[in-house]
Amino acid sequence: MPTIISTPCGQVQGTTCQWQGVTAYKGIRYATAGRWEYPVQVTHWDGIYDATTYGACSYQPRAFYNEEDVPEKAFYFNEFRRGETYTYSEDCLFLNIWTPEDATPASMLPVLVYIHGGGFTGGCGHEKHFDGPIWPTKGVIGVTINYRLGPIGFACLPELAEEAGHTGNYGLYDQMTALKWVQDNIASFGGDPSKVTIMGQSAGAMSVQQLCLSPIAEGLMSKAVMSSGGGVSKMMRARPAADNYDFWHAVMEDTGCRTLAEFRALPIEKLFASWQKLKATNRKYAMVCAPCMDGVFLTENGIDTVAAGGQRNIPYLIGTTSHDVMPPFLFQMAKSWCRTQDAQKKKPSYAWFFDRKLPGDDNGAWHSSDLWYWFGTLSNGWRPFTDKDRALSEQMTDYLTNFVRTGNPNTGVSAFADGDSSKAAKALPEWKPISANQKKVLRLGEGETRMGSVSMPKLVYTMLTNKAVGE
Repeated sequence: MPTIISTPCGQVQGTTCQWQGVTAYKGIRYATAGRWEYPVQVTHWDGIYDATTYGACSYQPRAFYNEEDVPEKAFYFNEFRRGETYTYSEDCLFLNIWTPEDATPASMLPVLVYIHGGGFTGGCGHEKHFDGPIWPTKGVIGVTINYRLGPIGFACLPELAEEAGHTGNYGLYDQMTALKWVQDNIASFGGDPSKVTIMGQSAGAMSVQQLCLSPIAEGLMSKAVMSSGGGVSKMMRARPAADNYDFWHAVMEDTGCRTLAEFRALPIEKLFASWQKLKATNRKYAMVCAPCMDGVFLTENGIDTVAAGGQRNIPYLIGTTSHDVMPPFLFQMAKSWCRTQDAQKKKPSYAWFFDRKLPGDDNGAWHSSDLWYWFGTLSNGWRPFTDKDRALSEQMTDYLTNFVRTGNPNTGVSAFADGDSSKAAKALPEWKPISANQKKVLRLGEGETRMGSVSMPKLVYTMLTNKAVGE
């Protein structure tokens, strides 16, 4: 029988997923927005909303070519997208919810909202590794979202600032609006809006970071998880929106657009082609599609915000992989975040280091490899995962869901995916927060899960992950 529930927006029909006892609600429109307009939250629909299939992804470079034919894109295509079909559109503001089928408004379950990575230029909320998180079998509602990417998500122009009062960060406003929609509607799916954890990896982790720094995102999250991109640094700090004006005016000129109206009407393929062509002309244009200081969502760079203690005073989980993009840099950035939290006497922060060498090739624990384990979706992948991998994933999802429930990854005991509480439970190895007297991180992967130190060369770059992350 189709699952139909009532929400403040209207009725919505869900569908089954791979986990027994879990209902999926796919492709729910949470906002609308025209090109370079800030999102307007959806508050009503007529009839029964069909949430049985995923919604469109944001336009991104791969929408305009066949990934299978581009060698430098092959690794991530084979890993996360081979055999799948995706629809791309500027109308892409959709989210997906997985919840226990017997959840009601009285259940008040904690919620985990995941923001995908992809360099702010690629990705979506329903690639293979995100398709059906195991979390609801452990009592946590899962949500993934799409948001605008690349030039439709992060262009900056003075004409747009004059029109709206500020410009840029359209994709970040999408994320914030999705969180507001969750606040207003998740109780209908059995969730507790006061217990919403936000999680992201790579550019998703950077997005989580910005949401935890933004003065206008207060009250939208109670905890945060950041993988391979959390923390602040001079290298990754946001620039003023005005610094990007010349670039986007050059795109207008390159495409023959004399007015903002013409630029808004420009065919999407021409917009993306010009952006990619011009950003290749100068290294300083590499991050023209990224968070900026727009004076509203971000009023200063993250280093200054954190120095003043302006980040959200909530618990954090933060970590990296051993074969990440610039592994020592991201690892030290994560640990520094935890040390700062402790020095400022804020809520505890827990750091991890993932070094499982995924079976099937010799690429090690590459950038994004930990996501299979955090989502508990190993069965969606092509790799010959072993009992060791499944046990590791069980531990990681237990830590994660414990954290979402309480702010402490150690609270509770290991649960089994089938929800049979009669089976014996295993205690998790203790995960200690970083402090002045406790500098070890949780080691996840090749050896036993334990607290330990990490030693890496000062300069290590992974060739695989330095290619085309996000595009």
